[in-house]
Amino acid sequence: MSQETLRLAVVVGSVREGRFGPVVAEWFAEQARQHGRFTADVVDLADTPLPLELPPVPPAVRPDMERPAPMADLTESLALADAVVVVTPDYNRSFPASLKAAIDWHYTEWQAKPVGFVGYSGGSGGLLAIEQLRQVFGELHAHTVRDYVSFPRYYELFAPDGTLREPEGPAGDAKVMLDSLEWWATTLAEGRRARPFVA
Repeated sequence: MSQETLRLAVVVGSVREGRFGPVVAEWFAEQARQHGRFTADVVDLADTPLPLELPPVPPAVRPDMERPAPMADLTESLALADAVVVVTPDYNRSFPASLKAAIDWHYTEWQAKPVGFVGYSGGSGGLLAIEQLRQVFGELHAHTVRDYVSFPRYYELFAPDGTLREPEGPAGDAKVMLDSLEWWATTLAEGRRARPFVA
């Protein structure tokens, strides 16, 4: 596994009109590709209907439950990923409802996999959302890596063409997080193959 390319799903957590998430996600996906150990796919939640009403039996009780047909591509992307990076803004000191719905509709897809975060917002740079997401993913037996990338006042940091005005700092932060994700993704994938995870 150590020499194989790792599959990274970069999830755009916001679905509202005018969102900036896709710009941040594409930037990070390119950082992951340049890292050399990942194939990075941007998974945009806006492409998938995400009902807020869950079925009577939650995924944690019945992981094989039937999901709405349009969710199949999202589920497959998460299932195949060796690691996940969530790109999230702060909405009222928390993360978007669309992201919570995507998380809650899945269960085994998160288990024993590393999750990293890229946050953006006006003041905190998404850190308020990230701290809450760490608790949520911990409940799902995912491992959240310590390092993260944060863009406070993102509208001042990115140029109109989607490039960073001063890319060195964020690129360095991304490299640190990707190195950590690489180690955890490799180690956990080897572990899952040797001994399937049982919650």
